[in-house]
Amino acid sequence: MVKILHLSDIHMGSGFSHGRINPETGLNTRLEDFMGTLGRCIDRALAESVDLVLFGGDAFPDATPPPYVAEAFASQFRRLAERQIPTVLLVGNHDRYSQAQGSASLCIYRTLGVPGFVVGDSLHTHRIATRNGDVQVIALPWLSKSTLLTRPETEGLSLAEVHELLLDRLRVALEGEIRQLDSNVPTILLGHLMADKARFGAERYLAVSKGFTIPLSLLIRPEFDYVALGHVHKHQNLNPTNDPPVIYPGSIERVDFSEEKEEKGYVMVEVERGRATWEFCPLAVRSFQTLSIDVSDAEDPQAVLIATLAKKPIADAVVRLSYKIRPDRLDAIDLNGLREALSPAHSYTIQPELVSQLAKPRIPSLGIGRSIDPLEALKTYLENREDLKEIEADLLAAARELLTVDN
Repeated sequence: MVKILHLSDIHMGSGFSHGRINPETGLNTRLEDFMGTLGRCIDRALAESVDLVLFGGDAFPDATPPPYVAEAFASQFRRLAERQIPTVLLVGNHDRYSQAQGSASLCIYRTLGVPGFVVGDSLHTHRIATRNGDVQVIALPWLSKSTLLTRPETEGLSLAEVHELLLDRLRVALEGEIRQLDSNVPTILLGHLMADKARFGAERYLAVSKGFTIPLSLLIRPEFDYVALGHVHKHQNLNPTNDPPVIYPGSIERVDFSEEKEEKGYVMVEVERGRATWEFCPLAVRSFQTLSIDVSDAEDPQAVLIATLAKKPIADAVVRLSYKIRPDRLDAIDLNGLREALSPAHSYTIQPELVSQLAKPRIPSLGIGRSIDPLEALKTYLENREDLKEIEADLLAAARELLTVDN
């Protein structure tokens, strides 16, 4: 039985706008978050004495990270090399240089000859010796149109035709790798791709180059004992039969607010020929909180905002406060007071949303064409105005008096 840690989509160096500079280190606190989270993944690999680590691609937001970000990434993976734990680094779409076909930032690990490290930048099967036996890993990096096709081959074809031609090429290439496998050795497909049954995460906004969607049927093969995927930031198993498991571990940190509700983590796997068991391991990561508050009808909008913030779990969170307010009530908001209320947060943004009084939705029971007693209409209106509750009785009394005046 070979024990494996499968993680993906680190994106170290992302989300600096959601952090601040740590005066003690000079680093952005969000970089420190990503460094800490990756460190906990490596800690687990070392503590469990795993036989193999599989990284599913997208080390950084792009292929040219600042040197100090690249060093932070390398400092964690170096710990695996020091403990002689074989590691496969798969090339994702964010790892490829846009101006150099076939090159990728992760190739430096192969150039430097880091012991036990394999860089998966082409479709190729790697036989890896581990402490508990050999494993075959088919590396399937991010593929673009130009990877499999030449320009003359695509001239005059529709997008659908190009997509089908790409899949045909991939089927042939993948079949060539499968036919060379040793049927007695556990086999893992490690791919950075968009499977057709996957549910999107933030990568739909992060992608800088377009690949193509791969049908799940191409990944579920009896020759594969485990399918380790990267690219989609939402953890999911695409094959509920687990024969084989087809797993996206998801990203290890929240990149932005589109991942606010997503659990983050990595996957521990035990694999042998013909069987694999796996477990998703959640990571404690920084909370993102979106607070949308409507104070357009509030008598004291500032008080409502402060009271609402006091009830929310914003401590150490990345907070996005959005409040609806009428233009004529903007002066009632004390921004310094809001900043003070938000001070427990790790970072925050404040965004007022101006609403027009003319755009207010109608109360259904007061719709056009309905015949209704004026006093009943006022009662219905007041029932929908929380800010007028204290003077509701006075308003109704005044209305009765006006309605009884003899014109």
